[in-house]
Amino acid sequence: MSEQQETFIAHLVELRDRMLRAIVAVVIVFVCLMPWAGDIYDILAKPMMATLPEGTHMIATGVVTPFFVPVKVTMMVAFVLALPVVLYQAWSFIAPGLYAHERRLAVPLVVGSCVLFLLGMAFCYFFVFGTVFKFIAEFAPKSIVPAPDIEQYLSFVMSMFIAFGITFEVPVVVILLVKGGVVDVAKLKEIRPYVIVGAFVVAAIITPPDVVSQFMLAVPMCLLYELGILLAGMVSRPAGASEGTALTAPADPEAGPSDGR
Repeated sequence: MSEQQETFIAHLVELRDRMLRAIVAVVIVFVCLMPWAGDIYDILAKPMMATLPEGTHMIATGVVTPFFVPVKVTMMVAFVLALPVVLYQAWSFIAPGLYAHERRLAVPLVVGSCVLFLLGMAFCYFFVFGTVFKFIAEFAPKSIVPAPDIEQYLSFVMSMFIAFGITFEVPVVVILLVKGGVVDVAKLKEIRPYVIVGAFVVAAIITPPDVVSQFMLAVPMCLLYELGILLAGMVSRPAGASEGTALTAPADPEAGPSDGR
């Protein structure tokens, strides 16, 4: 029992050290970006500003809002830029407890999920925001002069980033379901009509109440589902492979922990 406690404490100490290194990396990038916090927010607000009438600006209703909102945006950008270091620390902590075949699968899944999340954010910023804001501006009555609050705009942008980032994770989810034996590729193809309906329902719930943004979320979700089916068919285990072969494959020195799992 004493040896188990020492091992558990050693894991906690290593986890603490890894988390501290990740936090330090984010803080260093954040401090380096702080002098340009205002410019970073201006870049984030560019899609909205492009649709406002000439001479119109966004407003800040709080006393300290003009300071804290750019700081929040800069912190978000710092985390994205420091993400490789954060992922490396997380991987260094969990890798020793994985088998060799698990490590071979985990690395592309982790990297792919991060890339897909960033692609979702980029798609939202470069394509969705401009289309949605233009649609809203054209739909608004001529008697109204829009002047969005910067804090509400940040909240809207963050929710949209998260929605599209998670949406772009669909291929990773599909691959994990197939590799985990929860469902097979044939079943995924069979339930395709239900997934399409579900995609539009989810898009209607988590996007603003306009048709444009709903379609721009639901359509990529359906396409990514098809991509997930294609990739899952490529990485899934061949039907002729026996269970015993799968269990005895990692018998080399790199096969991971030898704790009898």
